[in-house]
Amino acid sequence: MKRLLGTIAVAFVGGMLALGAHSILTNGHQDIYNPGYQLPARFASYSEGMPQVVGPDLTAAAQKGVRAVVHINTTYQQKPSYYDYFNDLRDFFGDRQQGTQALMGSGSGVIVDPDGYIITNNHVVDEATSIKVTLDNKRSYDAKVIGTDPKTDLALIRIDVKNLPTIAFGNSDQLRLGEWVLAVGNPFNLNSTVTAGIVSAMARNLNIINDADGTGIESFIQTDAVVNKGNSGGALVNQNGELIGITAAIASPSGLYAGYSFAIPVNLVKKVYKDLKVSGQVHRGYIGVDFQNIDNEFAVSNNLKETDGVYVKQVFSGSSAEKAGVKSKDIIVAIDNIAIDGPSQAQEIVATKNPGDKIKISLVRDNKPVELNVVLMDKQSAPELANTNNSAALDQFGASFKPVPENLKAKLGLRSGIQVDELKEDGLLSSAGIKKGFIITRVDKKPVSSVNDLMNMLQNKDSGIMVEGIYPNGMRAYYAFAN
Repeated sequence: MKRLLGTIAVAFVGGMLALGAHSILTNGHQDIYNPGYQLPARFASYSEGMPQVVGPDLTAAAQKGVRAVVHINTTYQQKPSYYDYFNDLRDFFGDRQQGTQALMGSGSGVIVDPDGYIITNNHVVDEATSIKVTLDNKRSYDAKVIGTDPKTDLALIRIDVKNLPTIAFGNSDQLRLGEWVLAVGNPFNLNSTVTAGIVSAMARNLNIINDADGTGIESFIQTDAVVNKGNSGGALVNQNGELIGITAAIASPSGLYAGYSFAIPVNLVKKVYKDLKVSGQVHRGYIGVDFQNIDNEFAVSNNLKETDGVYVKQVFSGSSAEKAGVKSKDIIVAIDNIAIDGPSQAQEIVATKNPGDKIKISLVRDNKPVELNVVLMDKQSAPELANTNNSAALDQFGASFKPVPENLKAKLGLRSGIQVDELKEDGLLSSAGIKKGFIITRVDKKPVSSVNDLMNMLQNKDSGIMVEGIYPNGMRAYYAFAN
């Protein structure tokens, strides 16, 4: 009995010593494996007294967007480029491919009318020989182009189907930074893809829309919703399931998503859609002002107290702005009570208006507030755009010219040049391959600043002529012909 009790006592003391040693060795080292240790756990449900993070419920908005967004597949012909100065030489040596090659493209579109009207990007359908639209229910239809607006990179197409699901227009002027949005489209031909993000900036100008005269209208909504190739023309949707933009571009060094995407604001889309549906072309108001962005450097150099608004660099003679009393050096701080933060935003607001519409401009002049009412005119009737070229140029070259817009000069880094405004099909310039919008910068290596310069250089010249210049998209070109 004594022996048994002694054994138990020894075992007890040994156990206590082992337990003490274990505690000492593992103190501060809880990652040492212990088969008896159980990780504290709890159910992942809400418990009173604990914080809970709740994100926005975007499921309803996603469903509305997916139903109204279509997949667009296009076919078009790859044509020899008229920019290539060496085409004739390559033909001579047999180095150019004969004929044309069929190419395929894809993008997205948004159904905005139950009778088959679909808004998309102009660059999605531009020069397409065939357009096929696939709905969310996987049915496909041939589409036709109703009208395009290269200045905003928008186009309206239509399929012969009735009672289609649509998406309601929102109000892009009410968007706020940090607001949740969805991008709905068909990236990489993956149908009905939805990504989420927030509005990260407004009124972005990227200088990527290149219409014939280089005066594209850019005031993009910037988001961090993931967008890739094939999303172009798709929907940017708010939490209410309303359309607040048409996806158009991404900022990327590789061509793939790298952090930011850009959409055309829906208030501009609505204007273009209505005009294209009614007449096939857009009629937008024109104010006649050359805007200048106000940054810190500009404010300091011009003794401005604030950097808000846009600076009026120039008011064109006879324009709507001049008639209303707008003057150079004015600072426009609001249009129709919408605060203006830069030229892109001012341009966007004016572009949503029609000729004859009246807008209220709030400005600062000599540090005093001024309010003016401006009746917008049709841009085609603006005095500075009138044909100022002499008839001799039209007769001799089969072309008319106009000054290069200041914003296009700045974009292309030009100091001089004249832009081709109109071309006769059988004219000298057209026969040489020159297209509308081409900016002549040099003739026989001499700079050209006006129509008179051009006429003087070519007067009584009966030898070959070398014309150098650039298109609004930045493509340089050279043409040679006999006078």
